[in-house]
Amino acid sequence: MASFITRRLLQTFVVLLIMSFVVYGLMGLMPGDPVDIMAASQPGMTPEVMANLRAIYGLDQPLMVRYARWLMAVLSGDFGFSRTHARPVLEVLTPALLQTCKLMLASFTLSVILSLILGIASALKPGGWIDGFVSLFAFAGISVPIFWLALVLILTFAVGLQWLPASGMGQVGNFGFWDQARHLTLPVLALTLANTGQFTRYVRAAMIETLQMDFVRTARAKGVGSRRVILVHALRNAMVPFVTIMALSFGSLFSGALVTETMFAQMGMGKMIYDSILSNDFNLALVGLLFATFTTLMANLLADLAYVALDPRIRLE
Repeated sequence: MASFITRRLLQTFVVLLIMSFVVYGLMGLMPGDPVDIMAASQPGMTPEVMANLRAIYGLDQPLMVRYARWLMAVLSGDFGFSRTHARPVLEVLTPALLQTCKLMLASFTLSVILSLILGIASALKPGGWIDGFVSLFAFAGISVPIFWLALVLILTFAVGLQWLPASGMGQVGNFGFWDQARHLTLPVLALTLANTGQFTRYVRAAMIETLQMDFVRTARAKGVGSRRVILVHALRNAMVPFVTIMALSFGSLFSGALVTETMFAQMGMGKMIYDSILSNDFNLALVGLLFATFTTLMANLLADLAYVALDPRIRLE
């Protein structure tokens, strides 16, 4: 186990190294640079001043030299400055990461719980009215665009009923727990409804297949109670493929909620990465994208460890 984790951590470091070079190279190929953007906002800037600024920031050096300098700085703990925020990258990244954690962890937890309940209920009697209702709900969740779902929630709960705020992360001067919870309710609800449909389909399919296996029939023939057969014997085996889906989804949640964060004015990781790419804020975009990659790799490592916990026949080599 320890050698496997060590090997995977080394692989994670190598993947991050390759990804940093690829992302840095792609951003370096984008038209314009920070000095061009500064010149666009200051028409009086002369070519000599622009050349001096490029020399100061090292933008006149070849791409490989700039990447090597950036990498050495990152390895020493210096992630650079955000050009658009005029602050260190970590100072800008930390609040966005905390906001994304609150949004994503709440929606991810609710999605997993709901999908397990609905998937198991649907799999117990395929073709029944519960299965039909759950399948309709799942297909609707998969098919409905999240921006449309967000608009419906805003019009219903913020504009029509006026129960919840339509956007933002808190009222000015009142940033307490309940105020933040009220502002998070609609985006969490939108993401939960969007993810539950996909998760439910996987749980339903895995449970139907598992409930037809010999060991389940054997357990029932021995007189094991129905609840224990479903929740202990069948669900544990059905969770193995579901864990894979959860691991893949968990990593993407930290960078893929751009639409939801934009619709509800949540300053999370997705919105921050999108804005930093559009404004050529290289340091901020690069660190944000690498963090999303790191989260995905760690989620896959945890999924591998979960396989062993769920199925003792699986060996990590």
